[in-house]
Amino acid sequence: MRNAALVFLTLFFIYSAQAQDSTEVIIKKKYTTQALGEYAVPSINGILEDEAWNLVEWGGEYIEWQPDENTPPTHQTKFKILYDSKNLYIGVRCYDTEPDKIVKRLSRRDGFEGDWVEFNIDSYFDKRTAFSFTITAAGVKGDEFISNNGNNWDESWNPIWYAKAHVDDEGWTAELRIPLSQLKFGSAEEQVWGFQSTRRFFRNEERSVWQRKPVDQPGWVSEFGELHGLKNIQPQKQLEIQPYTVAKTETYEAEEGNPFRDGSENNITAGLDAKIGITNDLTLDLTVNPDFGQVDADPSAIALDGFQIFFQERRPFFVENKNIFDFRVSQSEAGNTFGSDNIFYSRRIGRSPQGYPDTTDDEFVDQPDNTPIIGAAKFSGKTKDGWAIGVLESVTAQRTATILNGNGDSRKEMVEPLTNYFVGRLQKDFNQRNSYIGGIFTATNREQIPEQLSFLHDAAYTGGLDFKHQWANRDWYVGGNLTMSHVQGSEDAITNTQESITHLFNRVGAEHVAVDTTRTSLTGTGGNVQIGKIGNGHWKFESGATWRSPELELNDIGFQRQADDVRHYTWIGYQTLKPDSTFRRVGINYNHWTAWDFQGNHNYLQFNTNSWQNWKNNYRTNIGFNFAPIEYSNFALRGGPRLRQSPWMSFWNSINTDNRKKLRFSFFHNGRKALDNSIKTYYMEGGFVYQPINALRISAFPSLQINHDKLQFIDNFDDVNGSPRYLNGEINQRTLSMSFRLNYTINPNLTIQYWGQPFISRGRYSNFKHITDPVAKTFDDRFVQYTDEQTTLSDSTYTIDEDLDGVTDFSFDDPDFSFVQFRSNLVIRWEYIPGSEIFLVWSQDVSRDGDPTNGLLSSLGDNIFGQKPQNIFLLKATYRFVL
Repeated sequence: MRNAALVFLTLFFIYSAQAQDSTEVIIKKKYTTQALGEYAVPSINGILEDEAWNLVEWGGEYIEWQPDENTPPTHQTKFKILYDSKNLYIGVRCYDTEPDKIVKRLSRRDGFEGDWVEFNIDSYFDKRTAFSFTITAAGVKGDEFISNNGNNWDESWNPIWYAKAHVDDEGWTAELRIPLSQLKFGSAEEQVWGFQSTRRFFRNEERSVWQRKPVDQPGWVSEFGELHGLKNIQPQKQLEIQPYTVAKTETYEAEEGNPFRDGSENNITAGLDAKIGITNDLTLDLTVNPDFGQVDADPSAIALDGFQIFFQERRPFFVENKNIFDFRVSQSEAGNTFGSDNIFYSRRIGRSPQGYPDTTDDEFVDQPDNTPIIGAAKFSGKTKDGWAIGVLESVTAQRTATILNGNGDSRKEMVEPLTNYFVGRLQKDFNQRNSYIGGIFTATNREQIPEQLSFLHDAAYTGGLDFKHQWANRDWYVGGNLTMSHVQGSEDAITNTQESITHLFNRVGAEHVAVDTTRTSLTGTGGNVQIGKIGNGHWKFESGATWRSPELELNDIGFQRQADDVRHYTWIGYQTLKPDSTFRRVGINYNHWTAWDFQGNHNYLQFNTNSWQNWKNNYRTNIGFNFAPIEYSNFALRGGPRLRQSPWMSFWNSINTDNRKKLRFSFFHNGRKALDNSIKTYYMEGGFVYQPINALRISAFPSLQINHDKLQFIDNFDDVNGSPRYLNGEINQRTLSMSFRLNYTINPNLTIQYWGQPFISRGRYSNFKHITDPVAKTFDDRFVQYTDEQTTLSDSTYTIDEDLDGVTDFSFDDPDFSFVQFRSNLVIRWEYIPGSEIFLVWSQDVSRDGDPTNGLLSSLGDNIFGQKPQNIFLLKATYRFVL
């Protein structure tokens, strides 16, 4: 009771103290535009010489936003805005007394390098979403769709618009032409839009804005000024058609005797994407035989905990408007709440086939690499009335593997059934855009699942409701969501789900769950609820709780690491609002998390404190410390009993030099150590970015990870001398990698990019043991370690003779490993006209198992150099028709 009273008094004090600062009223600025009328359309050449610009007055009087908010900027900026029935025109002048020092760094689209000016347009006037257009002094365009009141900036949005920049004696100027078809707005006779403009003055790393935005004011779009004078403009229904063709050649090392791996493959494909404006607010995206080949490769990674690894979506069809379909189960400011778990994870669509045929030694398999998407459609947008709508429908093809035996006989076996994926999302703003409520529904349906794929669900459905309410000028908020899942299938499928690492109903000692092999469905729930203060003053906080029932299952079309978890979290943060003689900004945070399972076991307690600093010289650093006095894992023994983890401490720290410099460095490291030395980990990554000229950028970031864990899971054995054995070992793992990038920008529409990453992870096991008392307080009391006399290694197999009677009690493969990989991409992109591109891609991959007894560097060299890589050469051409 005393703790509850203390928390209440602390929050009341914070609220009361900050309420005194809330009396300041920020005046909303207004700019009035005018129609072109009889004047000629401005030519977009970056020079404000057209007579039409004389129709309107200058807007200006920018105010500094960073680093010293509400002070005069180093140089002023001003703009003019015109419009006609099809376009919005913006002319801008950025004053600079030293124009020869204006930084004109080149990059591809959305690079945001050097000096730039940006315009944000809330044409919905919903105070939550906006369209952002940026032009740099070098003429590079950037465009983003802003959602969630500035918390999400989607760079994948690529509208067709036109802009040029020009440097003169007074600084630099730019002209923009934005087709109204690329914006969304209502049909009112006279429009009022939200409007904001930001300028980056690169030399001082300074941001100034047209509409003042205090640092401690929450949100972004809600604080815009207003654009007036738009009369009699008609919403434009968008219609775009983009056919494509891809020619692909693949070469690799031939496998002797394998007719499916003869050393090369060639194919040509074609398809069509279309974007149809059903209304000005809502767009229908269609794709036929889409090309979902990724230009960027996923980074190399190895997970020893058994859980799946989350990778970002990169495919354009799914990335665009992804914010509408986003439904995270437990996102929080505090973190450590499985924040990547999402009801919709688009990489499930078109995944690699989940089945693989059983074969004999004399058989060869032609296994498909991916599952083709026959067709997909996406209906999405946001109406003037505040309805956000998203509907996605996709069908993936049935895939079969071909098996050929030594006699030349072949057969086919299904490895992925025909599958339909559906996602529906709806969200409504109300209460003057201060609140919203929404819902989501997903469905996965598979047809004619054969016996060899009986582990797959016939159908999977999820539903969710989410809400958020803000008050006191959006400084305070309460929000949350409720999630429900239902999967159904054969007895094998549901048994497989119950025994998967996400659930582990078969774990020993769990009284609240048990595997039921007769079940043909599973229904679970999850959710999150939180309250917080994000604005008005130095102090911020969030506190909440999230849960996942043991039966919650999202992985058919979502992403979920584990179930059976109830978690409380709290975050309290302090930030400075003004620079001083040492720092531009500083933040200090406190977090804690605690978790239980649905049996009531207290499995986790962790405390954290951290701080970030933006120094006067524009260096950026941070440091953080964690302490976890309580940790138990229901998953470490993969179906064995709940295992106690020793209390541990950890740290992290990073430093980044001034990112304006041509040569800049960064370094990050973290470490973790159990108090009894049962776990020691350390990771470090450092590197540089060098930009000798505006067109060339080179970076290299090597990293090293060390993992020393005395209780690393190996395998479970059901009956050894009358009882199970939960086999663990001591692992010494080293992972070495380096990411290297080279970007050369010939002009903003023609770029050459190279990325390469050598990677090696080597693990050596020793001191094998089995768990006897998994929750013992002392580490050495949790297991019995096998002696050298009990352990024998022969032909890559360990045998264990527990009672030394000369009879093997059980055996297991040598768990030592060495995985070596080198991946690289060389990409030439040419946007020959706005929206139409040609890609030339050369991708390489060398993946091999090395010798764990060798050193890291020697094994890396032996398994990369001199090996024949897999090469993919790809030529892709698109043409974007705008009708």
